[in-house]
Formats: sequence, structure tokens, C-alpha cells
Amino acid sequence: MYRSRYFNIDELQKVDEAVKISEELVNNFFKMSSGQWLRNRYDIKTAKDLDRHEHVHGPFAQVIKYEARKKEMPLGSSSYTLYKVCLQDDAILSTVQKKDLLLEPFLLYILSHELVHIIRFSKYKQRYENKNESDVTLDEERLVHLLTYEILKPFPISGLVKVFEFYKDWRIVNRLEL
Repeated sequence: MYRSRYFNIDELQKVDEAVKISEELVNNFFKMSSGQWLRNRYDIKTAKDLDRHEHVHGPFAQVIKYEARKKEMPLGSSSYTLYKVCLQDDAILSTVQKKDLLLEPFLLYILSHELVHIIRFSKYKQRYENKNESDVTLDEERLVHLLTYEILKPFPISGLVKVFEFYKDWRIVNRLEL
């Protein structure tokens, strides 16, 4: 029986640092004010803290959209959208090992990528629900990879060039809609 691996304490510290850096870089790239930033509208969780339906095989992370409401506010009009970034520890750790990548820049790329998705969903640049629109979804994914690259490329982070090489085929965009 296969057991999933979870981030250890040292790796969780690297996740935490990558979250802080990716939030700052993505926020600066999109030139959002602190009032616009999505701090209260998304959450980032590692595999150990995910519900069963939030685990996926293959991707390194996924964004799930939830409708949330404060407990003391029972009315539907007080609901808000909450995006949850679900990191898939085992997939990340396996790829880092197999492809000889450094964990820190790989996490930075993954988290920046997912935050770009959230910003595009929240600004309605891309619909969250894209059922039966595989071409649109593929174009969107490629565009988000391109934006992630543009966000991170100015920063000389050790190991990031190798991560860019890993994702190079995803930066090909058929039509650019920013």
C-alpha cells in the first residue's frame, strides 16, 4: 500500500516563506493596493490539512472555490467567495526528487501560479467554471504560466532557472488576453 508523503517541519517553513514571497511578488506585479489584495479571500493548505475531495493525483496544487459565510451572519447576502489553494505535498516532493529541483523555487513558482489564477478569477478575467471548454482552459493555463514567468523572471533566485526550464512548454500562448 502506497503512503502519501507530507511536508516535514523544515519543508513547511519553506512553504511558509514561499507563501510570503509569492504574495508580495504577485501583489506588486498586479499593482494592487492593500485594500484590493485578497488576504481574507483565500487560504493555502498543505495535503495533511486537506479534505478527501481536495486531494488530487497529478497536479502540484489546485484552487477550489467555496462560498463562505461568517458563523454569526446566517443570511445568504453576507456570503463571500473563498478560494482554497490545495498543495499536493507528495506530488511536489516526488517531482523535486525526480527532476532534481530545489524545493524553495519550485514552491515559489507553484504558489505564485495559483495566486495568479485567484486574481484572474476574482477580477473576472477568467471564469472559474469552465466545463466543456478545454481549449479555453488550456489557453488560460498557459497564460497563467506565462504571467508567473513574467512575475518571477526579474528575481535571481537560486534554482529558479531550472524550474522555468521544467515549465517551458506551458508558456506557449495561442492568444494573449490579459
